[in-house]
Amino acid sequence: MKFTLSWLKEHLDTTASLDEISHKLTAIGLEVEGIDDPAKTLDGFVVAHVVSAEKHPDADKLQCLIVDTGREKLKVVCGAPNARAGMKGVFAPSGSYIPGSDITLKKSLIRGQESNGMMCSERELLLSDEHKGIIELPDSAQTGSPAAIALGQNDPVIEINLTPNRGDCAGIIGIARDLAAAGLGTLKKPWDAPVAGKFKSPVTVETKDSHACPLFIGRYIKGVKNGPSPQWLQDRLKSIGLRPISALVDITNFFTIAYGRPLHVFDADKLKGNITVRLSKAGETLAALNDKTYELEDGMAVVYDDSGVLGLGGIIGGASTGVSETTTNVYLEAAYFDPVRTAKTGQRLQIDSDARYRFERGIDPAFTQTGAELATKMIIDLCGGEPSELAIAGSVPNTSRPITYAPERLKLLGGMDLALDRQKHILTTLGFSVKDNGKAWDILTPSWRGDVEGSADIVEEILRIEGYDKIPTVYVRPAADERRSALSPLAKRGAVARRILAARGLYETVTWSFMDDATSDLFGAQLHQNKKSLTLTNPISADLAVMRPSILPNLITAAGRNADRGHPDACLFELGTVFKSTEADGQLMTATGLRTGAATSRHWAQTARDVDVFDAKSDALAVLESCGVNPASVQITTDAPEWYHPGRSGVLRQGPTVLAYFGEMHPAVLATMKRDEKCAGFEVFLANIPAPKKKGSRKELLKPSPFQPLSRDFAFVLDDKIEAEKLVKAIKAADKNLITHVDIFDVYTGKGVDPGKKSVALGVTLQPVEKTLTDEEIVAVSQKIVDAVVKQTGASLRS
Repeated sequence: MKFTLSWLKEHLDTTASLDEISHKLTAIGLEVEGIDDPAKTLDGFVVAHVVSAEKHPDADKLQCLIVDTGREKLKVVCGAPNARAGMKGVFAPSGSYIPGSDITLKKSLIRGQESNGMMCSERELLLSDEHKGIIELPDSAQTGSPAAIALGQNDPVIEINLTPNRGDCAGIIGIARDLAAAGLGTLKKPWDAPVAGKFKSPVTVETKDSHACPLFIGRYIKGVKNGPSPQWLQDRLKSIGLRPISALVDITNFFTIAYGRPLHVFDADKLKGNITVRLSKAGETLAALNDKTYELEDGMAVVYDDSGVLGLGGIIGGASTGVSETTTNVYLEAAYFDPVRTAKTGQRLQIDSDARYRFERGIDPAFTQTGAELATKMIIDLCGGEPSELAIAGSVPNTSRPITYAPERLKLLGGMDLALDRQKHILTTLGFSVKDNGKAWDILTPSWRGDVEGSADIVEEILRIEGYDKIPTVYVRPAADERRSALSPLAKRGAVARRILAARGLYETVTWSFMDDATSDLFGAQLHQNKKSLTLTNPISADLAVMRPSILPNLITAAGRNADRGHPDACLFELGTVFKSTEADGQLMTATGLRTGAATSRHWAQTARDVDVFDAKSDALAVLESCGVNPASVQITTDAPEWYHPGRSGVLRQGPTVLAYFGEMHPAVLATMKRDEKCAGFEVFLANIPAPKKKGSRKELLKPSPFQPLSRDFAFVLDDKIEAEKLVKAIKAADKNLITHVDIFDVYTGKGVDPGKKSVALGVTLQPVEKTLTDEEIVAVSQKIVDAVVKQTGASLRS
């Protein structure tokens, strides 16, 4: 929502500065997104008088000017054909930045003649595309005065970000009302005297669906002259980015911005019969004013006459009855359309318009007739003509709500003590009707505040106007002797996982809980029978339409953004919920991590390598171990989901319970997501981690063995399809009392090993507890290891 400071002051009697107004707007919930002050852009540019203009001695199309800037007379070389002695224009001295040309002026010689600045055209100052000559100012412009004032470019443009519930502030009058309530002036009420009709309207109106269009007001005005609108109106629309079209159209745009009251004008001579509002039928079409043709569906609110559909109610009009410079009779429309139906129609047809923006947020239905009267007066003032009586169909819908409010709720809900008189003053200034019944207040909301529904909303209104900064600070930390509630087991695991992953060099992220439909399918959403229940009914964008079945795609996207900005090696993790269904048991807390690019930085003393499956496995096991899971009790299987690389991934489980997935990302998934970095990730399901077994409160003392451990190396040749884990487990099971550790230190295939076989070398640590082992006992244990491996895996000892 954009408006100028002077336009605001037409509705607000105030002496507040621009900074005060800007600060207060944000404080009361109308966040200022930006302020464009053209006077700052033109700072240093002045009105200059051309004292003399002589032909350049060495260039046919250049002139040498003597320019009076009010402080001094300077030489300027100019190529504009309209430059002449006696005229006044806009002068930019040396050192000025020219926004339209993106240059900074400096004193120079042009074809041997000194030039100390520049006489500017409109295009060079971004005022228009005109550049055939320099700007000519009236003789009344004071030499040496700021050019911004002479050009009328000293009116700051304020842009605010409206929340969807504040449709009342989609008009400047609503913004002025809020500022007045906040103490920054007095609201100027609009003129509301009715315009007397001179004849009965030859065009009647009818609404056939009172829900889609509760109220429709029309007025026939004959004998108008539709030329360009006056300069003040054109300047006002241009300042906020609207293009002036004609007086009649500009008037409707003026009311949309000033009062939040969309209007429409028909060329009355193009109407066929009377006007009716009804619901559309599938297959009907509308050739709209935006030069597009739309095929309508059932149930859309349309305005039509005997020739067919004339416009979409509350959204856009039709080209067939649009006004032009030849229009002499005009039919004015002021109506109230259902916000929900308007929003749905706009979404279905993908039409964005200023009218739709306001109708779907909710405009003031009680202002409909007043808006029609005000617009009639402006049309007659600017275009002439004779108005008919109003043609009215339907009635004003009652959008006010009665609310019972106890003033003490301000302290209860908002933490603020405020005098009753001050509370009442704020509410009445905002337009609320307040009556004290002795026990509480009976409040009636104004017709333009359909978003206020209960006493909590009343508290919010008082708080934002009085100022959130005036809520007293309250110490919320518990007292030293107050016992804090214990964390749940799941929360404890989350805290531990967060610490261990950060310690391993991963950076925590927070991403959306949503993603687009295609990406969700890549990560298993299509496997869920209830995927529709995970699809949002009204997403904030098409890219965030489905609840995430995995956090990995969000991390891949985040890592990709880093890579696109020159940081290819990302290490990210997130603790959050993934959604398999909308039920409580279908929402799983996971610790998800991703490593991309190089696992190690380039260094002369080590070989650089990319991240791989073992990095992801190590991260996942570290999380499980920190949460109390013994890594030795975890089984590894190869049935990881389809978004992992089938040969470089795995599942960590205890029996049927899946604790984690890990592995490299499937190349096809990465290609679909348009990423070419190497990615390895993991997903640890914190809720699946078994609770630790309850033991006594006292731990047994550590009893280290007094005997020295010893190690023995073995090399086995086995089928290359047999997992190394089976080999490790077979060795550990050979003698659980003596064997404390098994480590794989080499895997070999090639010369000396049969095809389809592999050689696995392991180091086995033996830790005697009762006595030092003899050579015979060591040989016996070694034989037990060999026998166990041969029996369970079919391997043979490599000679």
